[in-house]
Amino acid sequence: MTKIRDLLTPAGKQLLSQLPLYNPDDVFTLTARLRQAGYDPELISAALTQSRLRSKAEPKFGPFASEMFFTADGVEQATRLSVGVHHAQRFRLASAQHIIDLGCGIGADSMAFAGLGLRVSAIERDEETALAAKANLASFPEAELIHADGRDIDLAQFDADALWLDPARRHNGHRIKDPENWSPALSTALDLARKFPAAGIKVAPGIDYAYLPQDAHVQWISVAGDLLEAVIWLGACAPNPGRSALVITSEHTINYTAHTGAPNVDAELVEPAPLGAYLYEPDPAIIRAGGIGRICQDFQLSPVSHNIAYLTGTQAHDTPLLTRFAVRDVLAFDTKKVRSYLVANQIGVVEIKKRATTLDPVSWRKKLKLNPKHSAQATLIVTPLAGQHRVVVAQRA
Repeated sequence: MTKIRDLLTPAGKQLLSQLPLYNPDDVFTLTARLRQAGYDPELISAALTQSRLRSKAEPKFGPFASEMFFTADGVEQATRLSVGVHHAQRFRLASAQHIIDLGCGIGADSMAFAGLGLRVSAIERDEETALAAKANLASFPEAELIHADGRDIDLAQFDADALWLDPARRHNGHRIKDPENWSPALSTALDLARKFPAAGIKVAPGIDYAYLPQDAHVQWISVAGDLLEAVIWLGACAPNPGRSALVITSEHTINYTAHTGAPNVDAELVEPAPLGAYLYEPDPAIIRAGGIGRICQDFQLSPVSHNIAYLTGTQAHDTPLLTRFAVRDVLAFDTKKVRSYLVANQIGVVEIKKRATTLDPVSWRKKLKLNPKHSAQATLIVTPLAGQHRVVVAQRA
């Protein structure tokens, strides 16, 4: 338990302000020093826990993390600040003015909504999490935190025109896979969302298409190549049903339409083709959005084998939607032969990628016995080619 209430007291805030950047190697020494200074042991434990969570949250919130409050589950489920801004922009495009953030967690999305000038009623039932959210939203006059169980509240009293739900998908640090075991259950969340002109429901990116409403627009979102989430948009936030990928990099933000029409249909299958001069890996948001067929059409590519998300072609495409590898050789999936090839070509630094294989890259790397004196580099891509497992030797291009 993080005991955020104690950390919001003058003594707690003073202690937090004195802590150095979190370093697990310094915890024992730092704890002893703080006890000698007269701080309560439980307060020290709570402060060090909060310091650890802030350090963990920095990739999502940047420098803002050092002043925010978190719970363990809140850090894992919280929306990155950069992604929350895109959520807020979609509501603005839907002409929303007042959003209910039901199950607001530590308030990450509410911060983004309020930061773009939207009025927010943020509701959270867990006491510790609600305390964190209230502290995080304190500087936003547009946001109000309500500590309550949303199931016990008549949401109509807020006179809001939009609803945002982020169902709890974790318990004691573990992911809950079945959407009907989320809190609220996905079916309940959908029923609530349909009562508002505009709505969005944040869901796990691995959600099965069968759970998706046919009138929704479902968007998968990645940042710097990491697939983070999916959002089921409804009402004015989904003027065009379908599936799309929002690909965010340090230099680009691309909204890529993967499928138009009902999002709960299977992804289009594309016939494979022989390996060409280049192998491509689509952004994971495009893969999960079922956009392989569309991207193959747009860039004249084909899968290297049935149901494999590695694509191939003869032309060099430079786009944030695809990672490009120049094919150098194709080897049998035989460790000894691969090792001999690496030695013969003085390759001592390798990146290992795989699809549709049980290969463990860590243990396989050890078996390759790379020579540290060899400086040449290569990417080893273990994948079926026309149904046969092969090792593609390539260079990032």
